[in-house]
Amino acid sequence: MSIQQQLTQYAKIDLLNSSTPLNRLNNLSHKFGREIYIKRDDMTPLAMGGNKLRKLEFLMADALAKKAKIIVTAGAIQSNHVRQTAAVAAMYGLECVALLENPIKSDNPNFLHNGNKLLTDLFATRCVMCDELTDPQSQMEALIKTLSLKDAYIVPVGGSNTLGALGYVQCAIEIAQQKPEHIEFDKIIVASGSAGTHAGLAIGLQELLPQSQVIGVTVSRKQQDQAPKVEKLQTELAQWLSLAKTPKVQLWDNFFAPMYGMPNQKGLAAINLLARQEGILLDPVYTGKAMAGLIDYLESSEEKTPVLFIHTGGAQALFAYSDISQTIK
Repeated sequence: MSIQQQLTQYAKIDLLNSSTPLNRLNNLSHKFGREIYIKRDDMTPLAMGGNKLRKLEFLMADALAKKAKIIVTAGAIQSNHVRQTAAVAAMYGLECVALLENPIKSDNPNFLHNGNKLLTDLFATRCVMCDELTDPQSQMEALIKTLSLKDAYIVPVGGSNTLGALGYVQCAIEIAQQKPEHIEFDKIIVASGSAGTHAGLAIGLQELLPQSQVIGVTVSRKQQDQAPKVEKLQTELAQWLSLAKTPKVQLWDNFFAPMYGMPNQKGLAAINLLARQEGILLDPVYTGKAMAGLIDYLESSEEKTPVLFIHTGGAQALFAYSDISQTIK
């Protein structure tokens, strides 16, 4: 049974309606003398886009099947995931409760109230702040008890459990269908945080484009801490989809410093480059740092093989990080 057929075993709701574009980055291709493409998952159709919608197609189908009335999730105050989860909950007439942390301890009013947080509030989300998300699953379970929430369904941080990661197995199928016939991607670059997007892509592309390496650019932790998260999800996905093997986890971890959620100069330079060369917006938390990893590779490698960048969205956060405007010349 093909991986496409295996996916049909799992219930999903259609939130995307159609595939997101896969485009050539003409100016960057010319600049670096090689074929550079981008998968525009920042252009998913709900709540200003982003990668979490693919995961929510499976997770929300499960929640609805279980007659949930309240969706509980967690993330940073500028979480793309919480924004999109809240939007889908609103779409289905469900209450959304979000447990939020302030990972960089910022007191900037824009960080606290603009960007993703503004949109999350617009979707009527009940936000509860905590000092730190040390064990999100247990903390969300405790929150359900504290608030006496009935018929609650927990959507994990980033939508990144095995069920949610199926959304990026589905994306791998899309990529294989959209890839130009004359192009063979050597490397496919994606931000690696809660690990579901990375693991789903790696499992799907192992079957469909085995010549392509999926590289995760870490956005919150070093390789030794991130690799087990990706490996666990890959192993579970392989079992669910009856696959005999899992790919080796490939990570670049030199681009997230100083910490998750805090911009750095290489990430900001990558944001500037893509905006000015291609008119495409990245964000300072995920895609800017992932693109910094790709640019570093392009500048240091003598290879000229085609590459693909997975744009997971998040540009809404630019409005929350207003102080980065001082670094844009």
